[in-house]
Amino acid sequence: MDEILIKGGKRLCGEVRISGAKNSALPILASTILGSGECVITNVPRVVDVLTMGKLLGILGAKVSHEANRAVIQTGMIECTEAPYDLVKTMRASVLVLGPLLARWGEAKVSLPGGCAIGSRPVNLHLAGLAKLGADISIDHGYITAKATRLRGGRIYCDTPTVTGTENLMMAASLAEGTTVLENAAKEPEILDLADFLIKRGARIHGAGTDVITVEGVRELHGGDHEVIPDRIEAGTYLAAAAITRGDVTVTHCRPGHLEAVLMKMREAGAEIQEEKDTVRLTMPNGLRGTDVRTLPFPGFPTDMQAQMAALMSLAEGTSVVTETVFESRFMHVEELRRMGAHIRVEGNRLVVTGCKKLTGAPVMASDLRASAGLIVAGLAAEGATQVQRVYHLDRGYERIEEKLGALGASIQRQPAGAVH
Repeated sequence: MDEILIKGGKRLCGEVRISGAKNSALPILASTILGSGECVITNVPRVVDVLTMGKLLGILGAKVSHEANRAVIQTGMIECTEAPYDLVKTMRASVLVLGPLLARWGEAKVSLPGGCAIGSRPVNLHLAGLAKLGADISIDHGYITAKATRLRGGRIYCDTPTVTGTENLMMAASLAEGTTVLENAAKEPEILDLADFLIKRGARIHGAGTDVITVEGVRELHGGDHEVIPDRIEAGTYLAAAAITRGDVTVTHCRPGHLEAVLMKMREAGAEIQEEKDTVRLTMPNGLRGTDVRTLPFPGFPTDMQAQMAALMSLAEGTSVVTETVFESRFMHVEELRRMGAHIRVEGNRLVVTGCKKLTGAPVMASDLRASAGLIVAGLAAEGATQVQRVYHLDRGYERIEEKLGALGASIQRQPAGAVH
């Protein structure tokens, strides 16, 4: 098992290219099941979750080839409609094959999902929506079983906006008979990206990116080519790394419009930011200032940037309050930041962060994907060496992070756990 060793205190400078969005690539890959023909997906990040989705598609009978950042998938025939526990337990996004399998093949058996340990993220909204489309659903022995001769369009109201739920239902509705209206749908850019891909393949979808999505079902979808949008969370993570090291970093191949809430908070924290069409440059002329953050569904501040922001506020002047409204139990990184000298206390769903003079390097353990990124950000500014353990969490969603940070001037390397340094 690997760990990442960081020797902090280096100011980051230069340019870093942003990879494709993991949270966009995963539903797009899952959606290839919806039709026959060849799908060519580019700007696909080489991260563990994407490779896991490729393995899952292969188990189902798809032909998958993945070279560099290009994936080619053919799903003319599916040999199996079961997503097994051994794969689903490692990546909760595996549940995204449920809607496509059911819509095209009339049945699906998918293990209840696993993934990051960040509290309860039930799939009941997915199942309730599919039931309204006419699916017969049961849960036995840890598996969801769904059957339907052909799904029928209907009106579905989501009690809370759910990204994977909206994606699953939108994919299923694409092949349903009649019209489906999804109300209180999630509005994340990744949903719009999935809709754009489906439309290229013959789907009739209107309103993606708003809270009401209308899908007119069609009989079949054909193949298609698509380029995955840039990863807004990766971009935000590198901007946080630049800010905490008082750096001068330009993130390229990104979409500033997807980062508005993050950029606003960075400016409040003292950063100077220049935006161009597909680049953002961040500089820190003065010290960090404390600012309050409240996570919300898009277009609000993303929950996936909460840990990185907590690390940033640990060195900011004054007291900041970070409120988590999207997920429960997403503060597992706090104890590790405290080990590095951060002054943070947990009050219910809030972090009260009092800025300190310095962080000091320490062995820390990652508990989930974004917690890993928060610890990396903190380690870049800490005095001495920080060992981030369990970096398999990090590898689920960040492509070559040590190479990219190293190119910006960080002293960072991957090494076997327990290596002498």
